[in-house]
Amino acid sequence: MTKARQTDALSPADYEALANLRYTLRKFLDFSTSAAQAENLPSQQHQALLAIKGHAGGEAMSVGMLASRLLIAPHTATELVGRLSAAGLVARHSDPDDRRRQTLALTDKAEAVLLRLSAVHLKEIRDMAPELITILQHLQNGS
Repeated sequence: MTKARQTDALSPADYEALANLRYTLRKFLDFSTSAAQAENLPSQQHQALLAIKGHAGGEAMSVGMLASRLLIAPHTATELVGRLSAAGLVARHSDPDDRRRQTLALTDKAEAVLLRLSAVHLKEIRDMAPELITILQHLQNGS
């Protein structure tokens, strides 16, 4: 199918579902930003803490991995980690196998902030879930 044909195949309901999805995601992001600010934490720092805490795998989170996870440049991640470290939220450790590589760990202070933020985020997501599920099912089924 050509691009023009794909575009022609979109119904008004498809546009409505896409608009509703964007709106719902924006509402959640606005909620998330406000919740982080209530904890005196910029949104990007909250995202970084969550990425570090939620990192799965056998190795510790590195600055480079954080950059990848947040979709930011490595030097931006380095600056972000510097701010987190200065705020007492993240501890940096040199990797014993590669001294150029720094691994990251949350401090007790960060763990407490992240616990509070994650609890309110989960509640908000659970409240929004029925609406999101309906929108996603429409987009998936095309009906």
